[in-house]
Amino acid sequence: MNLSLREGDAEAFFDAPFHAYPPEIGYVSPMRGDILQMLDPLKNPLWQAGNPFRFWTVHRADKPVGRIIAHLHRQSNERFGWRRAQFGFFDCANDREAGRMLLDAAENFAREQGMAELVGNFNLTAMQQCGVVTGGFDETAYTDMMVGPPWVPGLLTANGFVPFFPMTTFEIDLARAVPAATTLDRGRYSFAPIQKSSFPERMEEARLLLNDGFNDNPMFVPLTQAEFQFQAGELSTILDPRLSSVLKRDSQPVGVVIAIPDLNGFLKATRSRIGFATLWHYLRYRIRRRRAVIIFYSVARAAQGQGIMTAMLAETLQRARLAGYQTVGVTWIADDNPGSLRQVEKMRGRRLQRLHLFRKDIA
Repeated sequence: MNLSLREGDAEAFFDAPFHAYPPEIGYVSPMRGDILQMLDPLKNPLWQAGNPFRFWTVHRADKPVGRIIAHLHRQSNERFGWRRAQFGFFDCANDREAGRMLLDAAENFAREQGMAELVGNFNLTAMQQCGVVTGGFDETAYTDMMVGPPWVPGLLTANGFVPFFPMTTFEIDLARAVPAATTLDRGRYSFAPIQKSSFPERMEEARLLLNDGFNDNPMFVPLTQAEFQFQAGELSTILDPRLSSVLKRDSQPVGVVIAIPDLNGFLKATRSRIGFATLWHYLRYRIRRRRAVIIFYSVARAAQGQGIMTAMLAETLQRARLAGYQTVGVTWIADDNPGSLRQVEKMRGRRLQRLHLFRKDIA
């Protein structure tokens, strides 16, 4: 059956993976409203900052069976001296022609922008969902982890893309996690929980700690207030204050852990849409939740190398265990970040998924 390429259809963009992937893939989508906001040039600060973008879906008859977005992140290019366009949300049925049409569209966009390479997946930056799943396809992913079928890497390599920047996600069994040997002087250190009453203040502290602690990480670009709020603003409705906190030393923020209950069971049950049964599904999920996920953690550069991160993670895992959680997921850690890998290994984290970025030289 003939395929057709369509540009700018946001509803089809949301629907495409549900048609492209059979149920056994375990695909989980962000909420429909979140996808539509990401694609809206009037709401997403990434586009308001002057970053051009276009997105497409590929259709078989009237059914979308693939999607992709291509965009520039000028701030990354300026910071690192790249001429790079990025693609994201590359989801596609096991159909080489469909994959070619989508990747060609993204490549043409990159050429029109005068870029030298096309790299992805970035959904939409390095501080959001990142990578293409290349291993661990049978594992059950956590919130903010990529989900993809085993044929997507093949669609990329068939179109001239090569994998690089390997990453791994992890799962920590709280019954097996080893307590940290490092402890904090409770006379100087205190954990400030992130809860609704203090949400704006704590999240601004979290943003500043993220920007400082990640400053030297590859691909990282400091987040503006608008960008951080756009990504994290709705966390106040799902945060469990027992999981997330800002660590203070002598009343000054030095570290942060942002962890949330895993939402993937709820998202699957609702198909990531708001409907009549959404409240019932949410209440059911709240009662049964046993999985949490660490979205990010960071220590200020001036406080690094002092055992603070080990103690912060130990505190977070202990609180999760006491709150009734059984496992904690850890979103992607790059192979060239040995410090973070050692932290997870100390906690007996199990490798969950393997991911890579894919790039193509188009100069």
